[in-house]
Amino acid sequence: MTKEAKKHINDGMGIGGRFCKRSFDICGSCIGLILTSPIFLAIAIAQKIEGEGPVLFRQERVGKDGKTFNILKFRTMKTTAENDGPQLAQECDDRLTKVGKFLRLHHIDELPQLWNVFIGDMSFVGYRPERQYFIDQIIQQRPDYTELYISRPGVTSDATLHNGYTNTMEKMIMRLDMDLNYLHTRSIAIDCKIIGETLAKVICGQKF
Repeated sequence: MTKEAKKHINDGMGIGGRFCKRSFDICGSCIGLILTSPIFLAIAIAQKIEGEGPVLFRQERVGKDGKTFNILKFRTMKTTAENDGPQLAQECDDRLTKVGKFLRLHHIDELPQLWNVFIGDMSFVGYRPERQYFIDQIIQQRPDYTELYISRPGVTSDATLHNGYTNTMEKMIMRLDMDLNYLHTRSIAIDCKIIGETLAKVICGQKF
């Protein structure tokens, strides 16, 4: 996306807001990585006991400015999960390992993304980064998907909290509408609300 094109995209957050957002991302992710390090160790041990594949899962996603990066997660699926090509995750997925099912249910598999946030690939709040394979399909219907590229993708969002598993193209379009609405209206207050709601749901064990 050219600089000229970016100027015409309505970003609800000004320069000061973006500076505060990035500062919070750095401090919050650093503290989060330190506090959750015992959980990282426990999960690594559990996965090794289960005995299949690496602890971390890396997958190429598209983020800010349309650049690719490797998103990090605790591996939740069997190593043969995508032998037949890219597939969308399902709410009840028989490709999950036993440990992976627990991690996915409680959203603990997302913890390694604290590193993605720390190094600037992602933010705590923003659109969910997708694979190019699926982005190409979305853009065929909605070319405005590329507007999202002016911001960093996020670990959580309104769409993450309220749109459920994005396992169909229809839900992908619904998620896009919610993500664009966030981009056009975002603020520090909205980010705090989304982070607070996410933490509350995780702590209470609610599905989302």
